[in-house]
Amino acid sequence: MLPLSISSNTTNTIITWSPTVKISRLKNRQNKLSKPLKLPTTRAALVETRRQLPAIRDENGDQNYSIQVLETSTSKVQSSSSSSSSDKAKDLQAEARALTRASNASVYSPEFLALKYGSNPLKVLRRTSQIVVGLGSFALKVFFDDRNGKLNQNKRLRAVELRRTLTRLGPTFVKIGQGLSTRPDLCPSEYLEELEELQDALPTFPDVEAFSCIEKELGMPLESMYSSISSSPIAAASLGQVYKGQLKYSKQVVAVKVQRPGIEEAIGLDFYLIRGLGFFINKYVDIVTTDVVALVDEFARRVYQELNYVQEGQNARRFKKLYADKAEVFVPDIFWDFTSNKVLTMEWVEGVKLNEQAAIESQGLKVLDLVNTGIQCSLRQLLEYGYFHADPHPGNLLATPEGKLAFLDFGMMSETPEEARYAIIGHVVHMVNRDYEAMARDYYALDFLSPDVDVTPIVPALRNFFDDALNSTVSELNFKTIVDGLGAVLYAYPFNVPAYYALILRSLTVLEGLALYADPEFKVLAASYPYFAKRLLTDPNPYLRDALIELLFKDGKFRWNRLENLLVQGRKDKDFLAKDALQPVLKLLLGPDGEELRNLVMKESIRVTEAIVLGGVIDTYNFMPGPLRSLLFSGNITGPLKASASEQESMLTLRAQVFRIWGLLQSSESFDPSILQPIVQMP
Repeated sequence: MLPLSISSNTTNTIITWSPTVKISRLKNRQNKLSKPLKLPTTRAALVETRRQLPAIRDENGDQNYSIQVLETSTSKVQSSSSSSSSDKAKDLQAEARALTRASNASVYSPEFLALKYGSNPLKVLRRTSQIVVGLGSFALKVFFDDRNGKLNQNKRLRAVELRRTLTRLGPTFVKIGQGLSTRPDLCPSEYLEELEELQDALPTFPDVEAFSCIEKELGMPLESMYSSISSSPIAAASLGQVYKGQLKYSKQVVAVKVQRPGIEEAIGLDFYLIRGLGFFINKYVDIVTTDVVALVDEFARRVYQELNYVQEGQNARRFKKLYADKAEVFVPDIFWDFTSNKVLTMEWVEGVKLNEQAAIESQGLKVLDLVNTGIQCSLRQLLEYGYFHADPHPGNLLATPEGKLAFLDFGMMSETPEEARYAIIGHVVHMVNRDYEAMARDYYALDFLSPDVDVTPIVPALRNFFDDALNSTVSELNFKTIVDGLGAVLYAYPFNVPAYYALILRSLTVLEGLALYADPEFKVLAASYPYFAKRLLTDPNPYLRDALIELLFKDGKFRWNRLENLLVQGRKDKDFLAKDALQPVLKLLLGPDGEELRNLVMKESIRVTEAIVLGGVIDTYNFMPGPLRSLLFSGNITGPLKASASEQESMLTLRAQVFRIWGLLQSSESFDPSILQPIVQMP
């Protein structure tokens, strides 16, 4: 190995290799093993703000020597989005080598954990006592604070104690704290501020162990891979810690994530205990109808996948291919030749955590714009491709100086089944329009209920809750309120909530929590409903097409107000195209299976024609001078029609609705009126 030298600046120490200083000096530098890594408030996992970014420089300058690196490790790795076929081939080859290095990665097996820890009761008892003592002592202190009237006075002190307790209990409980850190509606501000440190400011492990892990995993000396690397972690998260480096072959600045030693043992025992608690709840707690063990297994599988950094790299590549086509979304590239089961090397990103409102606004950016980008991207994840980021806490969502939203940490991903994606869209639209019968039937497609369960008794429960929760408009909807209301219904009836649904709720509640930092009145559903309206109007999927028809037609009548509302909301989505609106319905209308729909449309067409013609007559009559009216209609005070005043008002209202809808369509880009011609030509 070449010797190295260490240089310091105001933020970090950067290690570069020099001909005169030995590497043993680095190994004498020990980190503080038990103290949390304190980072500036604007720094996030894998990220620093522009003003904090330390200069990375090769201190060898122009010295005339070079290192010949093995050909297999110096082939230039390009991103998966490269247009060159040769570069793609190199990238695939590098990925294959990384997969080989990760061939011994662990996978979650409850049977193996039961075999391993079931025969070691002393270890299980010791860990159980640690958890009970840690959380129990904290709960007792809060209880006595409340009894003594010191709950508010000691709030900061207890928040610090909770953070330290979760940190001591290890990565499983750190992840619980990370989830709480994004919920200002659940935790006081003092707790939020302390728990935020769990995102990237956890205790570190020794640098010498991290560097040794890199060399062992990648099979090369450190100095042959990196021309420089930070001497201490930039960030420390629940499963690993991150260094900032520069690749030797390309000078690319990268983030190098190294897994914590012994992490599998720690989380394995915790999941064994939590799974045992799940069996207890399933058997003895009647109010919980969900299979808790299935939820634990789903979460554990995701966490174990996070331990395989090659899998995380593949997740990042897939995520980038699906969602980084939008200019406002950024996903870093993976460098496969420097990635293994326990080491991940990815493109460095400058940015600010999404909950650092002051730092974001100081760059001329708006937090809510970035949150809306996150919401729209999440909707595409959940409801278009079904592949979604299941751990979007503020350390993994970053605002870049260019105003893009950067996604990081792709260890915990999940998928929404295809049928459920369409059912969710229909479910939200049915809820907003208070169609509770259709809303109850959606639970079959969502796999919440078996087909033999009668949903009739569920309808009144939905109506009782949502009639109050919805108030008058979609802008009043709060995601947490909706989740709480659905939760009450789920508990009262034989629902079995699929495991993926819990991860969807977690993803959306985190986004709403981030939005509440910037605007306490922010409503996630109000911001996302235009997407649902657009999909319902334009998606050719039979489930959504039938849901749209069911929404628009009731008791043989067309509900123009609902079409108008869908168009108004759908137009707010920037990807909405008016030419695609109603196309699925039109195709069914003109198809061999559309006879029933054609009859309904014909009846409504006659009604609309009458409203337009008779409305024109009424307008003409109202604009006539009084003497002319008397002359033409012989003093008939009811005018030219025998309809009552209420009937005339109804006609004018219908005509106004039709004209407004036509105006919405005409004012939209790319709308072609000829697409409606087949309706006029229907026999």
